[in-house]
Amino acid sequence: MLAVMGKRASTVGVLVLSTAISACATLRNAINFEQPQIALQELDITGFGLQGGTLDLVFDVYNPNQYRLRSTRLEVGLELAGTDFGDALIDKPLDLSPQNHSRVVMPVRFTWAGVGAAARSLLQSQALPYGITGAVILDTPVGSRRVQLQSTGTVPLKKLIQ
Repeated sequence: MLAVMGKRASTVGVLVLSTAISACATLRNAINFEQPQIALQELDITGFGLQGGTLDLVFDVYNPNQYRLRSTRLEVGLELAGTDFGDALIDKPLDLSPQNHSRVVMPVRFTWAGVGAAARSLLQSQALPYGITGAVILDTPVGSRRVQLQSTGTVPLKKLIQ
């Protein structure tokens, strides 16, 4: 009877130890946080009028981590053709799958005042030089993180209002 109880206690001990080791491995992977990569893929003009217009910023966001990230807030400032063009905000949850790309669309409103050169370039070009700066707040397995964003490049225009 004592031998059976000792064997059970040993088995329970092994199970507790293996669970603890597994938890440590999961925690170690969670601690190795890599910043998501964000790139502006395209601008979609969705409307314009006398006061200004609207466009969608279409981003490719890559989560290099081995765990899911959830964004609670994404805010960016947009510069087109060297001119401040507007700010965008997403404060609804975004789900970023592990080691995967996600398409994120952010609507932006702009006014014609102060963006004349960039607006002309926007209407005349097939592609524009851009700059984005901002931040994203992420929920990770080890807590919330604020990640600064900064990117520059050239972005194609995909949709033009007829």
